[in-house]
Amino acid sequence: MLVSQLSRRRGVASAFLRISCGHDLTLATTFPEPLAFASVASSGLLPYKPQDFESTNIVRKKGQDVLHDPLVNKGTAFGQAERERLSLRGLLPAKVLSMDAQINRIMEDYIYGKDYIDPVHVKDEGVTKEHVRKWFVLTQLQDRNETLFYNLLLNNFVDMAPILYTPTVGWACLNYHKVYRRPRGMYFSSDDMGEMNAMVWHWPENEVDAIVVTDGSRILGLGDLGVNGLGIPVGKLDLYVAAAGFHPARVLPIVIDVGTDNEGLRSDPLYMGLNQPRLTGAQYYEVIDEFVRAVMGRWPQAVLQFEDFSMANAHPLLHRYRDHHMVFNDDIQGTAATALAGLYGALTVQGKPLQALRDQRICVVGAGSAGMGVTQMIASGMQKHGLTEEEAQARFWINDKDGLITTKRDPAATMAVVKPFARKAEDDIEGESLVDLVKRVKPTVLIGLAGVKGRLFTADILRAMGETNEQPIIFAMSNPTSRAECTAEDAQKHTDGRAIFASGSPMADVEWNGKTLKSSQANNLYLFPGVALGAHLGGTHHISDNMLMAAAEAVPSLVSEASLQKGCVYPNLAQIRNISCRVAMAVITMAYEEGHVHNPKAVAALKAGDDELEDWVVDHQYLPEYRTMIELPRGVLE
Repeated sequence: MLVSQLSRRRGVASAFLRISCGHDLTLATTFPEPLAFASVASSGLLPYKPQDFESTNIVRKKGQDVLHDPLVNKGTAFGQAERERLSLRGLLPAKVLSMDAQINRIMEDYIYGKDYIDPVHVKDEGVTKEHVRKWFVLTQLQDRNETLFYNLLLNNFVDMAPILYTPTVGWACLNYHKVYRRPRGMYFSSDDMGEMNAMVWHWPENEVDAIVVTDGSRILGLGDLGVNGLGIPVGKLDLYVAAAGFHPARVLPIVIDVGTDNEGLRSDPLYMGLNQPRLTGAQYYEVIDEFVRAVMGRWPQAVLQFEDFSMANAHPLLHRYRDHHMVFNDDIQGTAATALAGLYGALTVQGKPLQALRDQRICVVGAGSAGMGVTQMIASGMQKHGLTEEEAQARFWINDKDGLITTKRDPAATMAVVKPFARKAEDDIEGESLVDLVKRVKPTVLIGLAGVKGRLFTADILRAMGETNEQPIIFAMSNPTSRAECTAEDAQKHTDGRAIFASGSPMADVEWNGKTLKSSQANNLYLFPGVALGAHLGGTHHISDNMLMAAAEAVPSLVSEASLQKGCVYPNLAQIRNISCRVAMAVITMAYEEGHVHNPKAVAALKAGDDELEDWVVDHQYLPEYRTMIELPRGVLE
């Protein structure tokens, strides 16, 4: 590549040319000596003074090729005009950081090491410095060699999934602006309105099968983290690849930056998002609408998963798009299907058929998007097993921070999705405390999805569950660990070791009277990778509630008899590829019954029988193996 270097001699600009194996053309401009001051004094102008102008690099590449070239990459220091010229818009966070700011980030790491990133939540959420160390090892490997990274993850899934997702991903999001080294995925912001249809073409892959997007408004139980929330889609799609077999080149993590109400982040000089309060109302929905049209316009066959959106927006967005695209919300639907699968597993542990779901009395603590998503899904399952809609709704008692929700509750303070489950306001039970409710109603199932700090399932509540149930079903599903409604140890201690327990975050098994009592994790991993895989392979164009219920029913059959004897309600995550395959098969089968399978190859495999369908799904799962490579010129077979 030609490089021109100009050096100044007295009064003359001389050019020295050399041929380089690099690819930059560096131009520096020089000029003759200026005219003497006396010759221009009469004009009233100051004399012109020559300066050494900033050199300009000419690069013959765009987009990610620029970001992956260490000789020309500026990271987040690319200015807005450069981002437009080099097709970088959407590939970097919105905020332009100077070289000095970038140096400050590196120097903090250089001087203090990883210890300087040690928030209180490292202790509270079950994240240790060892988790953090392992996270750095794995993410740095991913930057160097994705095939090796995914092979390692697939073969050590149980150990490494908590490092790349919950609970460690919460730490990664809190500190994303500090640990940022290399962009992943895409960044859309409210400043990009009118440009998103063009921006999607900056992503180099013409085929994308799965997209996970967040607006950073409700990251786990950590609140509004703005653009830092991108860590969630990144971690989620790592699990799509390892657990379900999506190809890593055909998944896309995205964050939509509409500002943040987190003042601490906005005041941090290293924060890379928009420095503005979060958009709301019509302006917010205009941004999301344009984003959905843009990504679905370029990749219409992709599954679009919404993740960690605030309660106020999660349900409206799901219903806004689900009839038009392959859209689902894992916090609402994935958590719900996982809870339903866990209940089916708990009934299996009790030796009861799946139909026994309709006989359960269920107390749900938490009336947010997750709690009501679980409630609606279980109610739908009850209807499938013979109850009417009203009969199913009557099997639930919904509690929030103000106690039991009844029809006496102010309608303006109750979301529409909650109202059908409000108890009839008799005997003045509005706002009844949880402990009084449990003692009065004697529920068979207690589910916690409140997402607040503090152990809401107290000793009195747990003892009351144990007094009225031989094997009480207790699911403390709030994430992360500090927000779990109780620990596995407390659940077993106060029920004399008889609880069938599951939690949202992993908890240790409990030793009780010489027995090991298993603590299951109600992990959405059992469902969302397989659901997305089935929808994608089936070309379903839609993800229905029946497809999610079918996925939930498929999971308990994979729990071994030995695991059931120990109280496990979910199968072993070590067989995650097989779990995802079976879930995908269930989704395709139900989609076909509903008339939603539009891939003729999926229909042919389905009609050939379960074995053929299983083989067909497995054949489409990516295997992280080294393969022989060849080089082809640009344009050939592209």
